[in-house]
Amino acid sequence: MAMRSSTATSLLSRTLRLRATSSPPLLEPSAHRVPRAESRAASSSSGGGDPSGQEPAPAPMDSPIKVFSDLRGGGGRGGSAAIDACGSARKPLSLWPGMYHSPVTNALWEARSSIFERKMDAGGNADAGPQTELLTKKPAQSRTSIVYKFAADDILREQYRDPWNEVRVGKLLEDLDALAGTIAVKHCSDGDSTTRPLLLVTASVDKMVLMKPLRLDTEVKIIGAVTYVGRSSIDIQIEVTQVDQDGDVQSDPIALTANFTFVARDSVTGKSAPVNRLSPETEREKQLYAETEALEKVKRRKREEQKGVLEKGVHKLGVEAERLKALLAEGRVFSDFPALADRDSILMKDTRLETSMICQPQQRNLYGRIFGGFLMHRAFELAFSTAYAFVGQRPCFLEVDHVDFLKPVDVGDFLRFKSCVLFTQLENKWQPLVNVEVVAHVTRPELRKSEISNTFHFTFSVGSDALKNGVNIRNVVPSTEEEARRILDRMDAEGLFD
Repeated sequence: MAMRSSTATSLLSRTLRLRATSSPPLLEPSAHRVPRAESRAASSSSGGGDPSGQEPAPAPMDSPIKVFSDLRGGGGRGGSAAIDACGSARKPLSLWPGMYHSPVTNALWEARSSIFERKMDAGGNADAGPQTELLTKKPAQSRTSIVYKFAADDILREQYRDPWNEVRVGKLLEDLDALAGTIAVKHCSDGDSTTRPLLLVTASVDKMVLMKPLRLDTEVKIIGAVTYVGRSSIDIQIEVTQVDQDGDVQSDPIALTANFTFVARDSVTGKSAPVNRLSPETEREKQLYAETEALEKVKRRKREEQKGVLEKGVHKLGVEAERLKALLAEGRVFSDFPALADRDSILMKDTRLETSMICQPQQRNLYGRIFGGFLMHRAFELAFSTAYAFVGQRPCFLEVDHVDFLKPVDVGDFLRFKSCVLFTQLENKWQPLVNVEVVAHVTRPELRKSEISNTFHFTFSVGSDALKNGVNIRNVVPSTEEEARRILDRMDAEGLFD
């Protein structure tokens, strides 16, 4: 029995080695390759690098990112080379991101860190000054794309597969944030090794709507570029595309569009820092620039209008009081007459789920903090579970609403995610909507203090098969005034009272 087990283990190990070495990269090799970090130097040189042994020249800023789906620590020929456990010590710790993230995120960050490494190799240090002369860049100079070759790469497909053989949306959200960050770094890079790089953080993410499910039997492509810049802000648009299974070229291949806003800070002073200018070239780039500029003006006007709300507050408070009263009426029935409460309704507090974690060093980004994509990933997983437990059937993700990143999350922080179903929309019986709220709290037990880092709002529906089988989705009612106000605020944001 022991001999049989040993033989099976040996065969499995040999199979995995062969698969790992034969799996193609996500992107086709190009004439220009982004220099890899020094920690991967041994692996890259023995796994298909320049046979002359010379270090390749720095790649242009618009070159594609090369992604590997396997664990490339032993990248020798035939997969039999010994793994050097100390290889990573050659890379500066400040440029070594965490190891939790997806292969796409890791590849993007490695390309990003190569920009910082070139500065350090050329003599850059903490005493280097900020960039003094702003450059004018084109969107093409920061445009970056990634191709997920799911059909050809078994290992990659397995890493992104959910239990229903579709793409894990949470991992995709993580990759989108990493891609947006890499694009922002490319745009802000001045190519001068004597200036210190900027600190770029995710400020917000606009609403993302999933147009169609992402399958694992064909390629998925994500591509993004800078669309607009302010004094210290950068707007980036990313498109996720997938051709339909039947190859219908007439159908729209776009599955999701995401708009990220990053803000630049001086890495020493922490103050806002100016970023390079943007000069759109094509008609499409000029259109996106104009649309984003108009949207920024609308946002500024809304912020100014909110400052004057108190002047008109008397009438608005009266209307809001009536809405609060109507929402709380049914909730009070649950409290005062539980046996008579509507069986098709449920209290909001009974839909809650919660998870917590200590943020580990392996989950950090290049700046030593927990990056926004990781938070979106975790929030989505909890929101999906909340909708699943509420409906009793597998939910279908539709959209995530605008997200503001209010407070940075650091390594060692005690992070708590709290979720609940805020309300349901049952008017359309063929597409009922379940609105889930997830709030991320940074908690410090030593100080008896808790602060909100992010609030996420996800919308789910139910598959047609479950609806045909007569699945019953309940109405959600609040039991406290605070819960009722959260519902009203979300409905106002959705424009449900317009």
